[in-house]
Amino acid sequence: MTATLTILGLESSCDDTAAAVVRVTSGSAQILSSVVEGQTNLHAAFGGVVPEIAARAHAEKLDLCVKEALLRAKARLEEVDAVAVTAGPGLIGGVISGVMCAKGLAASHDLPLIGVNHLAGHALTPRLTSGLAYPYLMLLVSGGHCQFLLVEDAVNFTRLGGTIDDAPGEAFDKAARLLGLPQPGGPSIERTAMEGSPERFFLPRPLLDRVGCDLSFSGLKTAVLRQRDKIIEEKSGLSRQDRADLCAGFQAAVSDVLAEKTRNALNAGYHMAGQNLPLCVAGGVASNATIRARLEIVAKETGVEFHAPPLALCTDNAAMIAYAGAELFMAGHKDDMALSARPRWPLDRQSPALLGSGKKGAKA
Repeated sequence: MTATLTILGLESSCDDTAAAVVRVTSGSAQILSSVVEGQTNLHAAFGGVVPEIAARAHAEKLDLCVKEALLRAKARLEEVDAVAVTAGPGLIGGVISGVMCAKGLAASHDLPLIGVNHLAGHALTPRLTSGLAYPYLMLLVSGGHCQFLLVEDAVNFTRLGGTIDDAPGEAFDKAARLLGLPQPGGPSIERTAMEGSPERFFLPRPLLDRVGCDLSFSGLKTAVLRQRDKIIEEKSGLSRQDRADLCAGFQAAVSDVLAEKTRNALNAGYHMAGQNLPLCVAGGVASNATIRARLEIVAKETGVEFHAPPLALCTDNAAMIAYAGAELFMAGHKDDMALSARPRWPLDRQSPALLGSGKKGAKA
């Protein structure tokens, strides 16, 4: 890689509207700008993301985010080498908004168009932030996904395991709703758990008795529900301390499961690659300080490097999409105006789907 590439990235797969400009040169990448417009206030009254509201907000904000990203980067659209956009997986209305905006920008300025898998954006973040060499082990852990991936290059990913039901972020959101905490659930539970004791309520650690790297979090959420109902029956309500202790116990259970399954994944990755692999984590749940610290301990005990992105790059952002687009562009990949928005798009297309499939394709 000798040429300098300047890539405009767009991201709109869930409830964050984002645009960024990333410059990639030989051996390094620089984020010139990263703009993220969240939608938390729009969805707060509904206890979760409403797809129709999210899609409308993306359509209203995408062009403004692009304008702001270019302004902060001190770049004109004519100076951009390509437009990269999340083409899936995600909430289809939001993905369509991003793809159509990117098509308009590319067509009007005769720029190459690159459709990026949102999960690849997360999975390649260690290369954006640390210049990490291939291969490495990635734990992609977010609101909608949880997978252990052997990352060999920008297009080749091997799934070593993943969740067979809820993703951790989804479990955090559901547990928060059960406890009357605001959304998004991850930050709410993490804040509340700071005042609680993880020892008071011992919640189950699903699948720890099973070998391999697959995970499950649905039963853990149900255990929170039962414990909550038991407390309410005994005390006619939940005290602030009850809620904090439940949050601490839930967070500890998720941390224990992720830590133990990560040990299994590191071992599996070693046998597949013939070498110890750096451990990387990305996705919204990677911003949880307790989980992040546990994974760092696992890496240290295993004797491997640990890489986690800055908190701003854990959650959905367009900088990771721009960088992934740069890698694909350098590998000769380019899309045309037939690029489609995809609600489902597994990174590993060889392994059987963990969560089943249907007319729209495999979920994960």
